[in-house]
Amino acid sequence: MKSYVSRLTLGLASAALMLFSVGCGSGSNSTPTNPNPQPQNGTVNLLISDASTEDWATICVKVISITLTPQGGGNDVTLYTAPSPAPSINLLQLDQLSEIIGNMSVPVGTYTAATITVSGNPGDVLLTASADPEAGFAASAGSTIPTSQIQIKGTQGSSGSLTVPIKVTLASPLVVTANQSNALDLEFDLSHPAFIVAHVPPAAGTTMWAVDFNPCLRHRRIFDLTRLILRHHYGTVTAVSSDNSTLTFDKDYPVYPPTNPETEITSSQTLTVLADNANGTLYYDVDAKTHSTIHDFSTIASSILGKYIRVAARYQVDGSLVAVRLWASSSFNSVWISPEGHVLHVNAGTGTLVVENELGFPVALSIGPTTNFYFRTPYSAEADTKPIGQGPAFLSNLVRGFKVHANVVDPLAASFAAESVDIEIARYDGTIGTVQAANPVNGITYTHHFHTSSDDYTVLLPFINSATANGTDPQSGAPISGFKWWNFTFPTLVDSGAKAISDFNTATDGTVSFGGTAAPFYAAGETYAIWGDPNAPTGWSAPWSVLIPTNVPLGTASTGYSMANANFSMIVPGGNKAIIVDLNTTSGSATLVYQVDFTNGIFTISPVDISTTAGQNTLATNLLANTPVKAYGIPQADGSIKDYVLFYFTGIAPAPASMVN
Repeated sequence: MKSYVSRLTLGLASAALMLFSVGCGSGSNSTPTNPNPQPQNGTVNLLISDASTEDWATICVKVISITLTPQGGGNDVTLYTAPSPAPSINLLQLDQLSEIIGNMSVPVGTYTAATITVSGNPGDVLLTASADPEAGFAASAGSTIPTSQIQIKGTQGSSGSLTVPIKVTLASPLVVTANQSNALDLEFDLSHPAFIVAHVPPAAGTTMWAVDFNPCLRHRRIFDLTRLILRHHYGTVTAVSSDNSTLTFDKDYPVYPPTNPETEITSSQTLTVLADNANGTLYYDVDAKTHSTIHDFSTIASSILGKYIRVAARYQVDGSLVAVRLWASSSFNSVWISPEGHVLHVNAGTGTLVVENELGFPVALSIGPTTNFYFRTPYSAEADTKPIGQGPAFLSNLVRGFKVHANVVDPLAASFAAESVDIEIARYDGTIGTVQAANPVNGITYTHHFHTSSDDYTVLLPFINSATANGTDPQSGAPISGFKWWNFTFPTLVDSGAKAISDFNTATDGTVSFGGTAAPFYAAGETYAIWGDPNAPTGWSAPWSVLIPTNVPLGTASTGYSMANANFSMIVPGGNKAIIVDLNTTSGSATLVYQVDFTNGIFTISPVDISTTAGQNTLATNLLANTPVKAYGIPQADGSIKDYVLFYFTGIAPAPASMVN
């Protein structure tokens, strides 16, 4: 099966834009009140983050600007304006990670909406298929989708200056106050089925890909800044503080598509990072091929100025950044060539870890006896700096889909030997097996089958201990302990507490069978495992699970849509039994329905709001028997599908290999 979950609270692969605001206004004192006070500003540390899918190696976008809308009206406040040329950001490399863009001064106030504007000209969105996509994917492995085959929806402006503004109303207002902090998380759901849609003509025609940003943006509250996992930062060092505690650098971005050697785009955004004076910062001199532990920057202050750096950092409660690991070189290419991406293959027998890079190419890393493995735990400073394992034997603890960033002994060598590997996300997903609630070491069994069968795994992950702190409730903000779960469509409705496991067992007990030669469908889910919980002191455990809508193959409706029952039935290739697909028409939680039309070479995707009578009429008129349909839903105990996303096709019907991603 394919994972459609890549963000902790979302259950969908998501690109999140996080704004951390720290008020910087002055406190009260004995000086007279200024009759003409200057407006107070807060500082917003702007980050963008994301998640991944199995089928793509690159989804690059250019963020042109980001603005906030004040409560009660008024002009939007600009948070970010891209440098020229605007750098491309590969959202696939930000799997649950946050990319810091910079620090922006924002007027104190309350903001209720945000607008992200991305560039919409031909070539501004880059798509490269994975080196090993799932079977039936509509692009060949490692291929770059030609610009002529990508249609960016919702563009505005004139040719050469096209943009796509994406506005979202915040679920809760962002309050920027002097000497206060807050966090704003705006998420792009990269694996939202309507984000990238392919239409494969039945004859040997050109596959068209529609990219629609607008359905994919949402707001999620952040309660604990220190738990954000930050992507490694790149920059050029400009200063070291006089007390040697702080390093200042200008933010750098790699060029896309990558060049050889890779070059950088230097932004006007400046960041500062502290040395870890308590636990020590691991410092790697890439040119000299040496490393050491430093507690301040005194030993490198004179040599690091003007050099390119890569930094693994974590946030402090006050919003400052602390360096966990730091790499430096006189060449940007040397700090950039540090294989980053999702694990493609693991071979413990040969001591080889294969990581997919940003071009969709597999990069083999040799794991030696001294290779250290780290698991990013920014909320625990001591754990964040200590390896959790070493050498080839530890590879048995990795599977395909983990997000890693490696450090190689020699970036210019013909083949790479890994000096260290940062495990940033430990993703397990797939079909959910029996929940062993009666077992003291209870847990979830995930089974995942890949295109390359040697990557397949079945793993039992223990639930975390009931006393383990596990975030907060998205609605109330109350702390949660022990295992929790939710449905991907309703990330704010988290099930936790004493009944969470039994409720989870009930929710995942359904099976759908179309009969014939069609494979049955089971409940599926995903988790990002943690290391060293009391229930698994030397292994991974599941802090949560999110139910993923099962990706039902492209089929046809056997009955049309019934407004009275809010359902229809469908069959799939190889099946001999029609299955009922139930839709939800309730406002706020209605099934997401899209009409896809391909007529005379024109490719359109139109949302249909079935929470309205007009929308249901549209669906009933167009979704008739024999209409091609693609459903994403959760199998129910009665054998039906509880549908969360539905596509129906008009015009030229797609070929069976057509993929909606």
